[in-house]
Amino acid sequence: MVIVIVVVVLVIAQGDGNDSTTPAPSTATTDTTSREKTQEPRGERADLIGFQLDDRSEAGITDIWVTWTIKNGSGGQSDYSWDWEAVDAGGTRLTNGSQLETDVQPGQTARGEYPTTLKSVKGIKLNITSFNRTASY
Repeated sequence: MVIVIVVVVLVIAQGDGNDSTTPAPSTATTDTTSREKTQEPRGERADLIGFQLDDRSEAGITDIWVTWTIKNGSGGQSDYSWDWEAVDAGGTRLTNGSQLETDVQPGQTARGEYPTTLKSVKGIKLNITSFNRTASY
């Protein structure tokens, strides 16, 4: 039994002459992964070139919409989905929603709008809480 273990250890230590082994992950890999995760959404989110509140209120009737403009900067037809929230100056969430824009061709601009339940736009900040671009088929 001891002889088998020694033989196995010697074979592993010598290797099989094949240099195509994968090295163990290093801390550089972890740093690169973190950096890539940070940069990737920024690249996709760059396609959302406009996202704001539009106050269309008239004659005492509140009418506030979320409007957006997307320009597909990728090389293929894309679908976009994102989640957003509207918060007041104190950080309280007043409303939130999800939007979808589909079949946007490369270089094409798409515009959209969605009504909200907001009563005012004063001191309101829009936040994107998630954003995804996927290939459209």
